[in-house]
Amino acid sequence: MNKKKTLLLGAALLLGPVMPAHAEILVGFVTGLSGPVSSIGVPNAKGLAAGQAYLGEVDGEKVRVIQLDDGSDPAASTRNARKLVEQDKVDFLIGTSGAPQTLAMATTAIEMKVPMVAISPIAPVPAGDGGPWVVQTPQPTPLLVQGIIDHMKSRGIKTVAFIGFSDAFGDLMYNSLTDGATKAGIKVVANERYARSDNSVTAQVLRALSTHPDAIMLGGTGTPGALPVIALSERGYKGPLYGNHGMISADFLRLAGKSAEGIICPTGPVTAAEQLPESNPIRKVALAFRAAYEKVNGEPPSDAFSPYAFDGWLVFMDAAKRAKATGAVPGTQGFRNALREALFTTKDVVGTHGIYTYTPADRHGVDERARILVQIEGDTSCCRSGHSGVQPWRSFAFSPRKSIARLSATAAAASVLISPRASLRVDDSGSSSTIAT
Repeated sequence: MNKKKTLLLGAALLLGPVMPAHAEILVGFVTGLSGPVSSIGVPNAKGLAAGQAYLGEVDGEKVRVIQLDDGSDPAASTRNARKLVEQDKVDFLIGTSGAPQTLAMATTAIEMKVPMVAISPIAPVPAGDGGPWVVQTPQPTPLLVQGIIDHMKSRGIKTVAFIGFSDAFGDLMYNSLTDGATKAGIKVVANERYARSDNSVTAQVLRALSTHPDAIMLGGTGTPGALPVIALSERGYKGPLYGNHGMISADFLRLAGKSAEGIICPTGPVTAAEQLPESNPIRKVALAFRAAYEKVNGEPPSDAFSPYAFDGWLVFMDAAKRAKATGAVPGTQGFRNALREALFTTKDVVGTHGIYTYTPADRHGVDERARILVQIEGDTSCCRSGHSGVQPWRSFAFSPRKSIARLSATAAAASVLISPRASLRVDDSGSSSTIAT
């Protein structure tokens, strides 16, 4: 017996002191790498990879990401979320591309008590057990659309027609338009919808045009968002055309081509990062995002979607650091709860699209600093992601709050996204003046 004890003691001395094991933090990331929303999902994946390259450790320990493709299918978004939680035991969820897919994923996250950052805009979701579990990085749709409504009002527009997706995103855009337009004295005269998988929107466009609107607002994104733009151009529409942040992508610009010229879109300040004042903290992070993106993906970013995933990663990492400080152990419900508490006490996390401060009453976390207006100019059919000689757009303007930046397909490759030349500033009265820079 004594001999056995001696052998055990000797073995312990040879092995050295037993160190406590560190449980790794696991993140489940879902995006659409295939299917009709892949023009958003692929940039999302590249944006998250940039986030990991920019900030990959919590207290010196790597965070592991498990990525799944939902094929742009909401049912697959749900299945993937369940698999990540039940089988892979992830602590946190980030995803996905497309509003219907993200809403399905968020509903599952709430049910399974796992905190989540949504990287596509969704309508408010109900709080779950213990309070809310989901925040989002895209600007709230009403905030973005209000920029359009303000611009319409400054131009004396009285009627507007809407053409958008027949899904949750289309509903978000339309509802935001009607709410804001009513208050501004603008009448919405048409509500035309189409599916992302449709090949033609001729009927919808003809019905919208038959109302003789002063302007048309578009509620589509990415590649399928180009359909009504092309159809309107083919039918000779020359009036004001308003888009959304989902049209700031090389895929949309390439497919829409010359038809996209003149579209005014609300988007985040990352689109005009170089023109932000040095004192604006978003500028530094936006430029760092571009550098990290190019380093890990081998090409400059050419969309507004990848920064949402990048920002989602920054929000998560900030929460993870504070959750870990509580002593909760990754891989347990206690750590998920700590992450949720940290998520909803997030304060002034600087991202590329905005500065995030979340509370249980505010799951968007951003204000007007997260919105600018841009205008597409030139024939964009030459745009293609990853082409080192041609950038998808060039900016000609930026001023905080009320501003329009003009985007062009022929920008020099000297900048990653935008090369400032001159500014077209909209003042409080709605007038504009060109200022050389």
